[in-house]
Amino acid sequence: MTLFLIGGAIGIQVFAFFHYIDRTNRVLNNFLESIRYSDFTRTFQVEGEGSSFEKLKNSFNEVIKDFQEVRAEKEENYYYLQTVIQHIGIALIAFQKDGKVELINNATKKLFQVRNLTNIEALRSFSPEMVEKLFKIGHGENTLIKVQEKDNLLQLIIYATEFTIHNRKITLVSIKNIQQELEEKEMESWQKLIRVLTHEIMNSITPISSLSSTVTLIIKDLCENLKDSGATEDDIESLEEVESALKTIHKRTDGLLHFVNTYRDLTKIPNPNFSIFKISHLFDNIKHLFEEELKAKNIDCEVRIEPETLELSADEQLIEQVIINLIKNAIHAVEGRENAKIQLLSNMNSRGKTIIQVVDNGPGILPNVLERIFIPFFTTKPQGSGIGLSLSRQILRLHGGTINAYSEPDHETKFTLTF
Repeated sequence: MTLFLIGGAIGIQVFAFFHYIDRTNRVLNNFLESIRYSDFTRTFQVEGEGSSFEKLKNSFNEVIKDFQEVRAEKEENYYYLQTVIQHIGIALIAFQKDGKVELINNATKKLFQVRNLTNIEALRSFSPEMVEKLFKIGHGENTLIKVQEKDNLLQLIIYATEFTIHNRKITLVSIKNIQQELEEKEMESWQKLIRVLTHEIMNSITPISSLSSTVTLIIKDLCENLKDSGATEDDIESLEEVESALKTIHKRTDGLLHFVNTYRDLTKIPNPNFSIFKISHLFDNIKHLFEEELKAKNIDCEVRIEPETLELSADEQLIEQVIINLIKNAIHAVEGRENAKIQLLSNMNSRGKTIIQVVDNGPGILPNVLERIFIPFFTTKPQGSGIGLSLSRQILRLHGGTINAYSEPDHETKFTLTF
């Protein structure tokens, strides 16, 4: 009986021992699976099963808690970086060597007018040249791409960097449209040049004009005195020739002074006085101004605003002056052509900006000329000063906008003001 009882007790102890080991292994297995599958929502209940077992479960709970904190911190950092990337105003694209896109931000979607981008090959419709550059660009390189849209000109600067994640080679490029910055720098350079030239020319021409006028009066008085004193005709004729030459000099110097003062206007544009006004009101004033001239030259003028209640925040007088200048150019372009037509259009473009367009069906502008029409002093008109379009660009720059030209020879020419 004693042996039987001792044997039974030993059997129970062995069973309890193996059960304890199995339960410990199951708890340990659950803990390791939580780590393997990143499931940190699991907890281990402490139910008074012995001090060592309770300490083990407490240790597991503490480890899982630490993992939860690390994961929460990583998620916070991830969402923080995502927010920064999406908020930044420069377009960012991360893609693999085969063109598969890993990441884009909102600025990229806005720049290329896409909702989603899975492969940069999809950007070929935007610019085939840009896609080729993206595939070829190397680490630390940068390049400039010019993209001519129908209503806009983009100067895109691209900077690239490369890195490797999980054996995947990723190229990260930043793309920024610097067209407005280039125009501002160009205009600032022209303004500095004009200020220097006008200053030097004025300093030189003003005394010449004054002296020529004074000498002309002296010669005139001398001619009259010689006539009264009975001088020969040859002497009087010689003095009259000198007087005529001085008058020519004086006339040309006055003309040059007027010419210089005209170009000084580029550096004296007043700051815009912003107000909100309806574009329909602006167009009505301009159409009324040219109504008689358009009718006399048999030119049709179409006005279209979508929506009709579209408003603009700008200096109405300055913008009116820009449009008047563009319409004068359009009238000159279509004058004498059959079915001559000028359009005044306004709407919201695909980028959500307000645009005003002046379109004519004249002979158009040649590509080599189109690139230079906004340069000060450049003109194709015999009597032109080359200041109108330069002044218009300066006015738009002060409004934070742009003016661009698009032309199809013998079809249409379109000037677009973007605000």
